[in-house]
Parts: sequence; structure tokens; C-alpha cells
Amino acid sequence: MSTATISSIGDIVRTHGAGRPQHTCLIEGTRELSWAEMYENSQRVANGFAAAGVQAEDRVALLDMNGIPHFEICFGAALINAVSVDVNWRLAPPEVEYIVNNAEAKVLVVGAEFVSILDAIAPNLTHTKLILVVGGHGQYEDWNTWVARQSLGDPRVPSAPNDVAFQLYSSGTTGLPKGVMLSNANFLAIGPMIEEIWEITPDSMNLAAMPLFHIGGGGWAMAGMYQGCTTVIFRVLDPVALVNLIEERRITHAFLVPAVLAFMNMIPESATKDFSSLKVMAYGASPISEDVLTKSVALLKCKFWQAYGLTETTGAVINLPPADHALDSPNKHRLRSCGVPGPGVEIRIHDNDNNRDCETGEVGEIWIRTAQNMLGYWKRPDETAKAIDADGWFK
Repeated sequence: MSTATISSIGDIVRTHGAGRPQHTCLIEGTRELSWAEMYENSQRVANGFAAAGVQAEDRVALLDMNGIPHFEICFGAALINAVSVDVNWRLAPPEVEYIVNNAEAKVLVVGAEFVSILDAIAPNLTHTKLILVVGGHGQYEDWNTWVARQSLGDPRVPSAPNDVAFQLYSSGTTGLPKGVMLSNANFLAIGPMIEEIWEITPDSMNLAAMPLFHIGGGGWAMAGMYQGCTTVIFRVLDPVALVNLIEERRITHAFLVPAVLAFMNMIPESATKDFSSLKVMAYGASPISEDVLTKSVALLKCKFWQAYGLTETTGAVINLPPADHALDSPNKHRLRSCGVPGPGVEIRIHDNDNNRDCETGEVGEIWIRTAQNMLGYWKRPDETAKAIDADGWFK
């Protein structure tokens, strides 16, 4: 299946909905959707959003754990050139309220587990015109019922390369969370890595286990979507259920954080499972110990790629390849490295005090220039200017 016709996030579901309609797109528990069904649902969501007053580049927000609605909202928004905003469901009500209002979200979809947060913040939402609840709520319509009653037909609203497709919020560790604006072009710049490096193909079984509100989880899942493969959604992370799922669904590709790999090595069930379907395990988001990595390589017996990046760089920009994970290699010291720049990525280690690039062995700040660099922070031009210089270096 060619990806040559894909120039926007919306084109992903258009291309595979038409080109491989009967191939399974998503699996969540016992529910499965083909690419044709995913495209139809996306059309209904797009038309429903438009009827609710959502226009190009307006924001729509989701507060829920991993699930099919994430993709329906993402692709539905993309078909009308709107922007999806996944909210971290671990946040407290005031933080959720801030993000939904800051994004000026016209639509808010909430998972059943989070109706208490919805009840707390709904009176204070400043721009939201439509609220839906997955599973229903006394005051708000059920998401799936609402989707089913919307009209079919792809609105085909034009979407330019530099139009915002996703808005993910930073952790806010140094202040209020900032909305990171990621464009169609930012995501498509990852394209060369998806098959050339991670070896995801249209026949892969890709695991979406990490939170989709995070660039690691959401970006990895969308990489599989780009290729038109099947994505298996893991809603709530449970290491025992995870090792069972890998065997049962014959998972070929996954992205996990080191803590999850550590748990997989600890549980007795892992010793009896068949992981032979696994081809590539990507990991990142935190450091990994040599002990955990050694045990994981021995347990899973597949290629390991470490991925280093940020929300602001649309995820991975530096990768440690499988050859540098060989535990008997003379280059074993490279396990302490995050790897080498990906396709089209430039890296500098900069001495800010003396305004020069560092020599080998010196400590400095990482500067990154790539087509994956964000457009900027939503309505924060001063913060954007601090983060990205006039020559395009993110620092």
C-alpha cells in the first residue's frame, strides 16, 4: 500500500479506507474496526463536528484513556482540518479545565471514568459548545450514539502542510502547561523512520500501549496508522495482560517505557510466553538500566531501538540502533548514549555561556534542527521565540 498520496493526517484514513478497506485498522478488546469502518466513522465525526460549529483549525478535546474514540476524533477532526487535543487524564480538575479553556476547545469528549472531572469543570468551560461522554451521562449524549446518527460523506476540507494537526500540552513543570502545535508536515517528516528504521509495514501488528495523550504513545500509534497496518489498543497498562496480549495478537512492533520492560521481566508469566512474533521493540521517555535492558533483550529476542525526543520535536529525533544493543559488543558503552540523529535531523551541543558549539567531551545544551520541530506554542509567541531561534534551532 503506497503512502505517496498522504499529505495530511486526514489523508491517512482516506488512503487506507479506500485502498485496503477490509484490512483491520483497530483492535480494542473484542471490538475490531476495518479501515473502511474507520473512514466511515471519521466522516460521521467530521460532519458532526462541523454541524456543532467546528471550523478549520478549531480545537476539539478528548479526556479519556486509550481507546477507539481517540482515533475517531483525530481523523474526524483532520477531515475538516480541525485540531485534536488529547488531555492528560492523570491531571486534576483545575488542570484539565485550564487546558480545555486554553485550547478554546469547541467540543469535549470524556470517558466514563472521568465524569466526576467533567461535572466539576463543565460550568466553567468558556468555549465548549458540545460535550459528549463515552458510555453516556444523564446530561450528555453517548459518544457512540452521537457518532452513529451523523451523516456520511467526506467534507474534504483542504489541509495545508503547516496547518496544525495536533495540539499536545507540555507537562508544565516550569509553569502552566503550554500547547505544543504540531503540523501535518511535522508528523510526515517522521515518514522515513517508520519503515526504514522501525520496519513497520502494512502487514505489521502495532501495539499502542502507552498513553495516547503523550507524543511517545500517540506518535507511535500514528506511525503504524500511516503505514495502514493493524493497531492493537491497550487501554489500561497491566504487565500480565500485556505479555498475554503480545502472544495472543502476535504483536510485531511496540513502544514501551523502561519501567514497563522492567515489570515484564519480573512477572513469572513472561517465562512461558511466545514472543517470537516481535520484530522491533522501541523504548524511551526515561533512562534504562543495563540490567533491565540485558534481561529485556534476552527475553524478547527482537531488535531494540532507543528513541529520544520531545513533544516539541514530534517525538523521536535521535535513535540508538539494534547493533549498539549487542551486549557482547566492543561498543557496549554506547548503551549510555541516546544514539544518532534520525533522517534529516541536525544536532548541536552548545555552550550557551560562550555562544559556541562544544568540543567532543564537553557538556552543553542540545540544540535540534529538523522538519519535525513544532510550529510553536499556542498563543505563547514569547515562549516560542525563546525555544526556537531565527535559524530554526530548537533548544
